[in-house]
Amino acid sequence: MSKSKNSLHPRNLHQGDYDFPSLIQACPELEPFVHIGKSERPTINFADPKAVKYLNKALLIKYYGITYWDIPPGYLCPAVPSRADYLHYVADLLADPLTGEIPKGKSVRVLDIGVGANCVYPIIGHRQYGWQFVGADIDPVAVKVASAIVEANKLLKGGISIRLQKNPQNLFKGIVRSGERFHLCICNPPFFHSEEQTAKATKEKWRKLGLKATDPAFRNFGGQVNELETKGGEVGFIQRMITESKAFADSFQWFTTLVSNRNSLAPVHKALKKAGAKTIQEMESVRGQKMTRIVAWRYNE
Repeated sequence: MSKSKNSLHPRNLHQGDYDFPSLIQACPELEPFVHIGKSERPTINFADPKAVKYLNKALLIKYYGITYWDIPPGYLCPAVPSRADYLHYVADLLADPLTGEIPKGKSVRVLDIGVGANCVYPIIGHRQYGWQFVGADIDPVAVKVASAIVEANKLLKGGISIRLQKNPQNLFKGIVRSGERFHLCICNPPFFHSEEQTAKATKEKWRKLGLKATDPAFRNFGGQVNELETKGGEVGFIQRMITESKAFADSFQWFTTLVSNRNSLAPVHKALKKAGAKTIQEMESVRGQKMTRIVAWRYNE
């Protein structure tokens, strides 16, 4: 089954334009980066990594009650609205077939593969639905920073735990413990297969923002190598995820992942059929020029 939307999910709190006055009130650090744009409305320079960081920090404070959030320079700063959309769509997978009610509370357990230093998915999911999250990452710095965010926010304690994946070749093994059960896994896989591909994408993003590729200061998506690059790109990563998921078929109700490139969908579906997935769902939403694709599968009915 496939779902397609031309806007954010109906439950997404981030509909419409950003309310900059209230965001500045929530996070005064954002104020120096806000200016009146060509549309004569407040905006920020989305090519400035500091502006993007403080915008997303303000969103987390205003909408999710976070009192502390910070990430080291050079680490991925995700867009909160699109990350929230992913969670709302996968929440629909768990809805009661008769009432459409979404289950809430800590009885619902979610594994975030590649939680990153930002810890954004667990923050949104726990604050919106009360779900219990396990965030896994291969980067010790990301694990340390994400853990510090959880510890510094009383509203997150007891709802989020962060685990270090010691073997970068594994996704589930070494993280999912014996007898442990999850309703969902979520994953935002690395996009690129090489440094050259990453650089090319960066230049294209600069071009769309009207910047010159000679200005290296503006690279707002940032990201460490493991956050952006992997052998085989996103297709290789997701294929590896699918292969390993078979061994954990009884540990998860649903496996899900983001798919950045539309051209990646065909090989992903092919891998799922080869793996013997019983049910496959594809969902997408659009915010401006940004499209989010989600592929979900399960082995048990």
